[in-house]
Amino acid sequence: MLLHGAIGSSSQLEPLAEKLKDNFEIYLWNFTGHGGKEIPAVPFSIKLFAEDVMHFIDKNKLSGIDVYGYSMGGYVAMYIAGNFPGKIGKIFTTATKFKWEPETSLKESKLLNTEKIIEKIPAFAKELETRHSPQNWITVLNKTSEMMMDLGIEPELKISDLEFIENEVLLSVGDRDNMVSIEETVDVYRKLKKGSLLVIPDTPHPIEKINSDRLTSEIVNFFI
Repeated sequence: MLLHGAIGSSSQLEPLAEKLKDNFEIYLWNFTGHGGKEIPAVPFSIKLFAEDVMHFIDKNKLSGIDVYGYSMGGYVAMYIAGNFPGKIGKIFTTATKFKWEPETSLKESKLLNTEKIIEKIPAFAKELETRHSPQNWITVLNKTSEMMMDLGIEPELKISDLEFIENEVLLSVGDRDNMVSIEETVDVYRKLKKGSLLVIPDTPHPIEKINSDRLTSEIVNFFI
């Protein structure tokens, strides 16, 4: 199962899915409120997205399925592993931010200022509009911003949760990621019972800028 990141959609993971299809049966879909799915009246939260995943697992009888999570998708996978043992199998995360504090949340939420995006990077605004159509991409970003602020106050994945994760986990992070630090990734890795760590060279945060051949190779090596 491939899980996309915040303000993202499954379409961003389609190139990766294509490269992996000869080795795995791939499940690719969108979180609630993303990729054109109806935006809920309730706030976005990791718990909400975890419930999405678990509903999909139960509906398709996929208990124990291995999970690749990019950015927020990795956080959701780790939340499930920490709170619902046995629900999923191995976990591979890339560019997942684990350290949420008020200052961090404020910094990240400012990057989702829709007025500035429209004014300064209109091409990205158009991309977001297309990605979340027919839903309103501005609402998606605003609800994501609110979720980030909530995470700064009360992280949904607690440090204490990590002690109960029995899954094999590979945490990967790019050495040029300006959102996720190597240090915070290492900190989580050290608290896992069955954790491993991968620092990907010459790699920033956006999934589109990660070397897909290298990532595919690492995923295959980990899950097979």
